[in-house]
Amino acid sequence: MSILLTSVIILAIIPVIPFVLVYFIASYVKKDKKAAVKLAMDVTTLFLILSVSALFNNVFGSKFGFYLILLVLLIATGLIGGAQNRLKGKVDMRRLVRAVWRLTFAGTGVAYILLFLISFITYISGA
Repeated sequence: MSILLTSVIILAIIPVIPFVLVYFIASYVKKDKKAAVKLAMDVTTLFLILSVSALFNNVFGSKFGFYLILLVLLIATGLIGGAQNRLKGKVDMRRLVRAVWRLTFAGTGVAYILLFLISFITYISGA
């Protein structure tokens, strides 16, 4: 159990590692690079959520990071679901979850880079 927990922590600290691992394994197994990228994005999103929430807590000295990400996910789900309902008259849950999850990958990817740079700069400056 300790090895599993340590592995998850390492993968969450450096979320590029799970992306590369899943991409190479999926592209080798499926022989489809586009599907491998999508699968790598989907898997890495979980590690990015964990990493960004920890970085947010570290940079801002709070314990609200994970809950903030969940709040944003719920709001995004509601907005995209409402737009789907207005446009098509029904909500396709599979497309809704996929859209929110992929947007989460993009948003947390950008947030990870920004929060990592802020954390690194404050560590170097000694503040």
